[in-house]
Amino acid sequence: MSLSGFERVLVAGNRAVIFLMMAVMATLVFVNVITRYVFNFSIIWAEEVSQYLMVWIAYLGAGLALRQGRHVAIEMFQDRVRAPLGRALRAAIAGMILVFLAVLAVLGFQFVAFAWVQETPVLNISLGIPYLAVPIGAMLFVLHLGFVFRGYVQKQFEPVHVLDELAETQG
Repeated sequence: MSLSGFERVLVAGNRAVIFLMMAVMATLVFVNVITRYVFNFSIIWAEEVSQYLMVWIAYLGAGLALRQGRHVAIEMFQDRVRAPLGRALRAAIAGMILVFLAVLAVLGFQFVAFAWVQETPVLNISLGIPYLAVPIGAMLFVLHLGFVFRGYVQKQFEPVHVLDELAETQG
């Protein structure tokens, strides 16, 4: 499976951001556990940052999971019908996913605008920043689905090694 230039940059960038967020989250949690049990104090903001990072990781990673067919799906009906009808059903499902994601992005941006004037409890940053994960993640998912739409309909997903090879060529 050959990836176009923009798609290659999108996947590599998406993976890099998720990797960085996971590294920061794991480091924060580890350091906070050490400081709590060894030095008897906690980093007060570490838990809040870790929670927000986990939300961002989930939303930004959903499109990458789709590319590999890692989302939970009930496919009994699709598998029991003839191939052309199964593909048509998967195309309809993909269309419904796109509509859902478009609505999620629009409503997500509206909610971000609503929450922008509020502050997070510990960090005192705009509450809209953590909520931005929803519309940005939805738009990123749409991009990923757009690139793999044909493969999704035909139940042909990228094997894990394709994305690993992509990361090696970029880094």
